[in-house]
Amino acid sequence: MTNPGNDNNRGSSPLRPNPVNNPSGPQPPVRFSPRLRWIIGGVLVVGIVVSQSIRVIPAGFVGVVFSALSGVKPDPLEAGLHFVVPFVDGVTLYDARLQEVTLARETAQSDEGSIRARSKEGLDITADVTVQFRIDRNKAAILHKELGRNYINTVLRPQVRSKVRDSIGQFGAADLISNQRTQLEASITSELNKAFTRNNLILDAILLRELKIPESVAQAIEQKQTAEQQVAVETNKLRQAEISAQRDVVKAEGEAKAAVATAKGQAEALSLRGRALKENPQLIQLTVAERLAPGIQTVMLPSDGNFLLDLKSFGTQTLPKVAQNPAMQTPAAPTPVQPNN
Repeated sequence: MTNPGNDNNRGSSPLRPNPVNNPSGPQPPVRFSPRLRWIIGGVLVVGIVVSQSIRVIPAGFVGVVFSALSGVKPDPLEAGLHFVVPFVDGVTLYDARLQEVTLARETAQSDEGSIRARSKEGLDITADVTVQFRIDRNKAAILHKELGRNYINTVLRPQVRSKVRDSIGQFGAADLISNQRTQLEASITSELNKAFTRNNLILDAILLRELKIPESVAQAIEQKQTAEQQVAVETNKLRQAEISAQRDVVKAEGEAKAAVATAKGQAEALSLRGRALKENPQLIQLTVAERLAPGIQTVMLPSDGNFLLDLKSFGTQTLPKVAQNPAMQTPAAPTPVQPNN
């Protein structure tokens, strides 16, 4: 008979499986020492704390820190690695790079469609506008506190629509599509700069992509501009004709003055020449000789025995000095004849 209290028979009892004889039976649980448990728990806690205290700000972004104890901190975090108080501080990222918002017809969202306004005359004007801007990174904390991350929908788009409408209303439709486009952009830029500065935004540029007016009005304006151009062309031609006529008058006056001056000069020359001949009668003979030479080859000298001199025989030789012609001398007084008694 088997003794149930015998330890030798306890391991072979059919009610308790023997782990040696029955290896497929349940294994005893693995037990960690308390020290190892504290080490593993400490590592996990440190990892969680470190992950919550390290924040990496990407390039082109700024981080706004919100503390559960003190609220929004005034100094934003620049790009790079930063440490914050875990489980107390939260960081919100803001894109500080250049951004743009387009209000145009092809935009899918209905609230971003073209801006409809009225000109100075009350005509419908449709404007497609692109706004380029960036946030003021030094005032990102104020932007976060006052507007939040949805500032584009709450401030930017309404302000752009309002200022574009107000500026278009100051110009005529014909001016907007001709020569006042730059002035319109300047007006919109000036007004939006004020609104953006109040909301801690920086306006970079306003781009008027398209200004559209009704087709009938556009045709009428085009016809008017064509007529004005034709008038300008005719006016220019008339001005050119007037300038040409004035030039001819000036030329004629100049020629008349020149003729008067020439005649006056000739008259003075003749007067001087006459005075000189009067004072020097020998100049008459010199003038006659100058006028005859070199066409005249022979000269007839007045004397009692008229004779001709052939100048060809003289050639280029120097004429000898001729004695004074007796005929040129003053004849002696005739001797009175005594009558015969």
